[in-house]
Amino acid sequence: MSFGMGNIDPGSLPLFDVVSSTDPAELGLRSQVSSRLPPSGQVYRYRLQDRAVWRMRFADPIFTMAIRSAGALVVSLADSRFATEVAIEGEDSALFCVTMPLRGGLTLIRDGEATTSDAAQGLAFRPGQRTRVLMSDGSARANVFVRAQEVEQALEHALDRRLRQPLEFRPALPWKGGLATSLKRQLDVVLEEFRSPEGVADNPVALAATTDLLVALLLRAVPHSYSDQMETRTGGAVPAYLRRAEEFMRVHAVEPVRVAQVAAAAGCSVRTLNDVFRRFRDTTPLGALHAARLDSVRDALRLDGASVAAVARRHGFTNLSRFGAAYRRRFGEAPAEALRRASRD
Repeated sequence: MSFGMGNIDPGSLPLFDVVSSTDPAELGLRSQVSSRLPPSGQVYRYRLQDRAVWRMRFADPIFTMAIRSAGALVVSLADSRFATEVAIEGEDSALFCVTMPLRGGLTLIRDGEATTSDAAQGLAFRPGQRTRVLMSDGSARANVFVRAQEVEQALEHALDRRLRQPLEFRPALPWKGGLATSLKRQLDVVLEEFRSPEGVADNPVALAATTDLLVALLLRAVPHSYSDQMETRTGGAVPAYLRRAEEFMRVHAVEPVRVAQVAAAAGCSVRTLNDVFRRFRDTTPLGALHAARLDSVRDALRLDGASVAAVARRHGFTNLSRFGAAYRRRFGEAPAEALRRASRD
């Protein structure tokens, strides 16, 4: 991430929409910054905590935000020079937010309860009128938003029933331990990929897989109002579901397939699909889809003579180093070795 002492470097984020302000008045009762952000039906009100700077003018930005959206995901980077309170006007957001402090600290106040956050602990919440965020002097943060409809639909698939109440995350999100570590790693990947001109945001296959994985990790790694109902059931799995799912993955390996589509093609619920893969393959549907795409890459390298980079990207692998490591783990050789052997043959 490229941050200066008081602002984001727009030159390092050419794919993002960047909004900045040098005037504290723009952060007033109804923030003019909000009017320059993508429409959301909400107004973000920023109030500088030090009244002495309210009437001052600055040569450098005192607040900067960079934002980029793709599919069901929105990524933003924000930098505040002075301690600021952010209040939100309007209905609850259509997005869930995971916040990762990069510098300084944050406190989320929701329904009167405060949760602090720093480099060791993130926040997971749904922005809305019940929410305020307090930021320290010189704070910088990264946010990854996921469309709430996507998350709640995935939860309904996992539970195999409709939700009676909206999903609520418990906001404190320590990064160390269990699936939270995996979630943090995946969030870092999303941030890196959204900065890349050939990352997942521009590749529908990779974006679909990334969204499914991120949603699955959110629901497993972050405690929420339905966590106690997500205990995996075993038994009752039908192997025919598994065979149909694997065949669908094989045929559609180069398409932006979602787990719900695999379950529909297999003729079962997403919950049943998770159970049957865990019981008979010791993996998840996402893991199996990843493996199917690697298998398809190997076949393509043998047959069509395209470059490793071209074949990988067509299958949704946008980071060549991670792709190469995954390919070697599965097949015991680098993809370039497979391509050279195919050329000799």
